[in-house]
Amino acid sequence: MNENIEFLQAFLKNPGKVGAIKPSSPELALKMIEGVSPDRDNTVLELGVGTGAITKFLQTVLPDPRSYLGIEIDRDLVRSLRRNFPDMAIVHGNAMNTWAIHQRSGNGKVGYIICCLPFVSLPKDVGEKILLEIEKFMDQGNCTFRTFQYAHGYYFPSAIKLREFMRKRFGKSQKSPLIVKNVPPAYTLTWSS
Repeated sequence: MNENIEFLQAFLKNPGKVGAIKPSSPELALKMIEGVSPDRDNTVLELGVGTGAITKFLQTVLPDPRSYLGIEIDRDLVRSLRRNFPDMAIVHGNAMNTWAIHQRSGNGKVGYIICCLPFVSLPKDVGEKILLEIEKFMDQGNCTFRTFQYAHGYYFPSAIKLREFMRKRFGKSQKSPLIVKNVPPAYTLTWSS
C-alpha cells in the first residue's frame, strides 16, 4: 500500500496518536538522523515509527539490526513495518512503557532516541509520562534525544512544555533551521546528556 495512503488511514483512525496527515519528508528524515552512528552499545530507539519514513534512512546507518528498536502503537502500521523492515526490531507498544520494552528487547544501551511522537496532540498526562520514560535513558548519560516540532505548533503550550522539560534537565536544545521541504515545515530539536 502507498505510504501516504497508509499514513492518512492511520491518522483518520486515531488523529491524536498520529498527529499528521503525511509522512515525514526525506529532508526531515535526513535531519533527524544527522550525526547518528549507532553500534551495539549505542543503539537507536525510535518512538512513533509510523510508516517508516525515518526508519528507512536509519536502516542505512545501522551496523546490524541489533542496534535498533522501534516502538509503534498502531497495530496495522506495525504489521506493515515488519513486512517492509523484516530485519529490524519493531514492536507494538506504548511509548509510556518505553523503558520496560527496551529492557525486554535485550538490546544494548540506548545512545540515540529518535522521537516522532505528536506531543502537541497527546493528552497532557500521556506526554508527561513519555517524557519521564525518555529521561530515564538520558539520565544514563551519553544519550542524544532528537524530536521535531511543526512550525505552526511550535508555540502551542504542549510544545513549549516539552522544550521546558528538556531544557531544565539537559540544557538548551540545538534547533535546526526550518525544514521547508516538509509538509508542514518543521524544526528538529536535539538534546544530549
